[in-house]
Amino acid sequence: MKSQRSKQPLRNRSLAVVLAASLLLPAAPVMAQTNDSLTGDRGGDKAVDLFIVRPFSFVGSVLGTVGFVLALPFTIPSGTVGETGRDWVVDPLEYTFYRPLGNFDQCGRDSNPYSCGGGSN
Repeated sequence: MKSQRSKQPLRNRSLAVVLAASLLLPAAPVMAQTNDSLTGDRGGDKAVDLFIVRPFSFVGSVLGTVGFVLALPFTIPSGTVGETGRDWVVDPLEYTFYRPLGNFDQCGRDSNPYSCGGGSN
């Protein structure tokens, strides 16, 4: 019984750290690529995108959705629900699902170059 009690504070701290990180993750700026290729190889770019970038982007989308729901009590009174929803939910989902595979410079439904993150459309 004593071993379970000693593990409880560690679990609470771990949960607090994960929750804090998940709230800060959607606010992190998107890294802009200045070249057309991440690895210099189209096949390599597609593999990196499929197996690394897209899964992390999807996890970021889920965490952004959770953060958006948790932020609603603060965004409703300030009138920034739409802006927060766009930044934390819509943009990450568009980057995950509407961007051509292996192309890190285009995203969104219209696939305009550098249109992610509220840039000029």
